[in-house]
Order: sequence, then C-alpha cells, then structure tokens
Amino acid sequence: MVEVICDTNFLIHLATNRIKNLDNLDVEIGQIYFVVPQVVINELSELEKKSEKKQDIQSTLNYIKNFKTIPILGSFADKELLDYVSKNRVIIATMDRELKKQIKNNGSSIMSIHNDKIILEN
Repeated sequence: MVEVICDTNFLIHLATNRIKNLDNLDVEIGQIYFVVPQVVINELSELEKKSEKKQDIQSTLNYIKNFKTIPILGSFADKELLDYVSKNRVIIATMDRELKKQIKNNGSSIMSIHNDKIILEN
C-alpha cells in the first residue's frame, strides 16, 4: 500500500467533484491511501473562514475526517511539502502546476486530477 500525501487544492477538488476512476484506482495504479498533513488541515480551517469558500471547505473537511493525518507542520503547505519531498521520496497529490514542477525536480511523483480522473505523473 502506498501513502499519497494530499495538498489543499487536491483535497478540495477530490471532495467537491465526481471523480470517475476513484473506485478503480487500486486496479489502475495499485492500492493507495490518501494522507493529510496537519499543515493542510490548518490551511483548510483558515479557508473555511472565507464565506465564498465556506461550503466547499466544510465538504472537504467532512470528506477527509477519516483520513490519516501526518505531522507535517508549518505555516505554508506548499513550502512544507517541498521540504518533506526533499528528504523523503513520496507521492504528492496536487493540482498546483508550479508545485508539480518543483516536486518532479526533487525526484518524487505526483498524483493529479485531469478530466475528472486521478492520474499518476512521474
């Protein structure tokens, strides 16, 4: 089983959109397990205070309530994830184009959502 570390925008998209291949991921990619860094939960809690995002953020927090939380701490999720990737070879789930490029430069893999399907990028 492979743990996939999720960033904020990936989780919001995962929670608020219908993902076509979510039930078949273990066949397509292998058995994966989404984990959420504490810094991402903190970021979601801050975003929840903004009225225009409140409903999506509440849906996301509810969606991830049973996900494993990992102790990646800090004030800015992207920076903390990059620091973590530089020391550990992991898969990061993100939709952020700039973050994807930096993660790939560190030799880790990316999981993303394209056309409402989860894809693995190397």
